[in-house]
Amino acid sequence: MARYIAFLRAINVGGHTVKMEHLRVLFAELGFLEVATFIASGNVIFEAPAENARAREERIEAHLGQALGYDVATFVRSLSELAAVLDYRPFPAAEFDTAGATLSIAFLRGPPAAAAVARLGTFRSPVNDFRARGREIYWLCHGRTSESGFSGALLEKTIGMPATLRNVNTLRGIAAKYA
Repeated sequence: MARYIAFLRAINVGGHTVKMEHLRVLFAELGFLEVATFIASGNVIFEAPAENARAREERIEAHLGQALGYDVATFVRSLSELAAVLDYRPFPAAEFDTAGATLSIAFLRGPPAAAAVARLGTFRSPVNDFRARGREIYWLCHGRTSESGFSGALLEKTIGMPATLRNVNTLRGIAAKYA
């Protein structure tokens, strides 16, 4: 058994309210063990035997879609994969350590195409910067993300694939609690 984190899109945003207890029950129905949630934004930690990662994501998506009545894009990472995401330094410390800077990480199903990364680069500005690595995109925002002119919806449209964003502090909290 290994421990995984499912990052769910469309949980407790846009009118889709799901109680965390209900989400834990839904994951337990799939046979996952030691199911826990971390803050009410669609982060589910669970234990499961080794399985094809995409097959696991599809199984979770199908179950949640049936139970909740809408599509829930699902992005699963192992704890070691999350540690690698957090260990990566996509931006120089001087840029990241400025007052008001926020780092968000977008989880994807697979690496974005080179053309998608190039399109994303057109949104670079003094406020927003991006780096793609593997199945993640790192977004550094100098200021409030809500005022930056960029969003998760625009990210998905730009790269042409589903994604879900998490603040690096949330990810650090998950890693610290469940590692």
